[in-house]
Amino acid sequence: MTTGKPGRTARGERTRAKLLEAAEQVFAQLGYHDASIVKITDAAGVAQGTFYLYFSSKLEVFDELVDDLNRRVRHAMSEGSAAGRDRIESERLGFEAFFRFTAEHPALYRIIRQAEFVSPAALRRHYTRIVEGYTDGLEKASAAGQIADDIDPVVAAWALMGIGELIGMRWVLWDADESGKAAGVPPPVFEEVMRFVQRALGARDVPEDEK
Repeated sequence: MTTGKPGRTARGERTRAKLLEAAEQVFAQLGYHDASIVKITDAAGVAQGTFYLYFSSKLEVFDELVDDLNRRVRHAMSEGSAAGRDRIESERLGFEAFFRFTAEHPALYRIIRQAEFVSPAALRRHYTRIVEGYTDGLEKASAAGQIADDIDPVVAAWALMGIGELIGMRWVLWDADESGKAAGVPPPVFEEVMRFVQRALGARDVPEDEK
């Protein structure tokens, strides 16, 4: 089906954002196969025909949602880690931002896991985009002597991403209350994660006057 999608007007962007927000809610609650365009438009409060001005199918809005969540979580992590004065502080701030984002958007876990079966290309794109930015930061930290110089930055980026995802799933998603409100990573767990990351990266403790 070919649609004439509206121009990028402010009103159009707001409607598109409402549809993506509704899709996030519906896909997270019902799963891809039980979700429908009708349920998405009902949740967004728009007419069903309006959906087709922005998306051609349920699969297209799902793929767009994965990309949208990816952009938002990468922005949150980049913004957080940018304030770090060295790589380990950047890791701490980046992990904090990731866990905060996933607590606010627990649908991220449910939707990304659905993508494994619904849209493998979207799943791969999600993880690859995160790793690309992560790798660049690790390469710079290694060149600056902030982490061990014999670490493969690509392998390290995938490993660190896996740590964040599984720690978040265990303590953010699984510890949600009965209403579905996600929990935060407990401070002792977070500190243990940071100690593990620092040791894994071979980072030395930097005195405050050197930062």
